[in-house]
Amino acid sequence: MDPDDTTLVERCRAGDVSAFEPLVEKYRQRVWRLALRFVRDQDEAWDVAQEAFVRAWQALPNFKGQSAFYTWLFRIAVNVASDRLRQRGARARAFGAEQVSDEEMARTVSDTAATPDETATRAEQRERIMRGLRALPEHHRTIIMLSDLDGLSYREISEVLQIPMGTVMSRLHNARKRLRDVLGPILLVLLTIVGVLAHGGAEAERVVRFGARVVLAGDGPPPPGTRTVPPPTEERLARVLPKLRQIFRYREYTWLDRFRAEVPIGTTQRWSVPGGRQLEVTPQGVAGDAVRMRVRLMRGSLNELSTDIQAASGQPAVIGGPRHGDGVLIIIVWANANPR
Repeated sequence: MDPDDTTLVERCRAGDVSAFEPLVEKYRQRVWRLALRFVRDQDEAWDVAQEAFVRAWQALPNFKGQSAFYTWLFRIAVNVASDRLRQRGARARAFGAEQVSDEEMARTVSDTAATPDETATRAEQRERIMRGLRALPEHHRTIIMLSDLDGLSYREISEVLQIPMGTVMSRLHNARKRLRDVLGPILLVLLTIVGVLAHGGAEAERVVRFGARVVLAGDGPPPPGTRTVPPPTEERLARVLPKLRQIFRYREYTWLDRFRAEVPIGTTQRWSVPGGRQLEVTPQGVAGDAVRMRVRLMRGSLNELSTDIQAASGQPAVIGGPRHGDGVLIIIVWANANPR
């Protein structure tokens, strides 16, 4: 199990409810996408994801850590989604629930960077693949979604479905063969499915690079013993410092900490900040060369700062934070939407 997950799970098992939130934030998009591929209704997919997390919390005392947390969570989500599918007919008739059409699914998962022709072609391919998947038996459809759309390994699928690894391999081989038969010769290579249907999660799975610097602004030098880090290069400092003085009107700026991360969209990165605080940065999407991010600064259970920002390479976001000592904290966030 991932070391971070292990720590959080142990805290949850000890009764620390707050430790479950980062697990939810880390896996909510993947669980929702998995649920959406089953139930094909966006609102119901969120309901499935929510129920899966609730069941996971309730079952944590019985989680032995013999598999990764997320494969255990996926197994719960698959079970919830399968139950919903079996109940759907009656629910749809009673409440008029509608499935997401293939066209709407294509719009939901469309690539904003694609040309109109590319988008139309991909939408047509998605529609064919969706029809092909629906033509498969449930056990074949499930194993293809876990392998070729969510990228799980044979071992992880074995843990999610609780079947032997040999069964995973043979079932996946048969499922792929049946899907090829349904789709015809144009889509013989299953990688096409990965490139088209899994592209629906591209925004959430896209990796971005970002970082933050924490600066103490004040009218005098920092208190003795203050831990500092080297400032940016002289060139960057010459660009940044005049702007800080113009915005905040303080005389002294001390560089307290610096962080950097490279994570998929939707993943929350947490860092400890002076004053017993925790800085949380969550990239939420990409718009051109800029990354949309949510920034929170927590001090225990107190939310001292919560804001949505947009940052790009060469265009950092500057956020004025809370009081710290005789000055205030400033958070500078930079981002690279296309790391190489």
